Amino acid sequence: MASSGTTAFDLNIDEVIDEAYERCGLSTQSGYDLKRARRNLNLLFSEWGNRGVHLWKVQLNEVALVAGQPNYTTPAAVSDVLEAFISTTNEAGNNINTQDVSLTKIDRSAYAALPNKYATGQPSQYYVDRQITPVINLYQAPDASTYTTLKYYSINRIEDAGAYTNTSDTPYRFLPCMVAGLAYYLSFMKAAEKTQMLKLAYEDEMKRALDEDGSRTSLYISPQTYFGDGV
Repeated sequence: MASSGTTAFDLNIDEVIDEAYERCGLSTQSGYDLKRARRNLNLLFSEWGNRGVHLWKVQLNEVALVAGQPNYTTPAAVSDVLEAFISTTNEAGNNINTQDVSLTKIDRSAYAALPNKYATGQPSQYYVDRQITPVINLYQAPDASTYTTLKYYSINRIEDAGAYTNTSDTPYRFLPCMVAGLAYYLSFMKAAEKTQMLKLAYEDEMKRALDEDGSRTSLYISPQTYFGDGV
């Protein structure tokens, strides 16, 4: 028997809501039930943002450096900046001669202790002021002579659920925990007797998804070597 040959399975927002209600032993009875579920789904996505880095929301950004300007506002969708570096070219102009220099991330106290935040030169450090829209503060302020572009990897917010016919802004490996999480959230109002069971199911699904949502790299293990003192 042949397999389907497709790997396109996904769930629309209304299908996620229907499945979550069914896990609570309920069915959607009104438009308000749908509205409440969509609101709770957006709250669930916000809670996922507090769980750490989700690889599918990591994005490489770039901004042209301006001589003497140390502060650069990120796009509205950015939650935090993971890594940053300065470059001699923008992304479109990358070539064999492109040079990148990594920047060291510092905290607010270290940035506050810097005596002259507008001193110009080649930036070596950056501090992320995590306002509603984060701001990257470079030190030193760039002279933009050799290194003309700031490039940084950001962790972005998960997109809102939006229309019921939309699919979610999540990869397929997070579909089980999305449904389980929404069922858990809805149980607070609709099926309190199932809340504990649904919470356990959600945390179990989330753990598996987070364990899978990693970056596989080579691991090298070498034994520790001891040298005698000759005695």
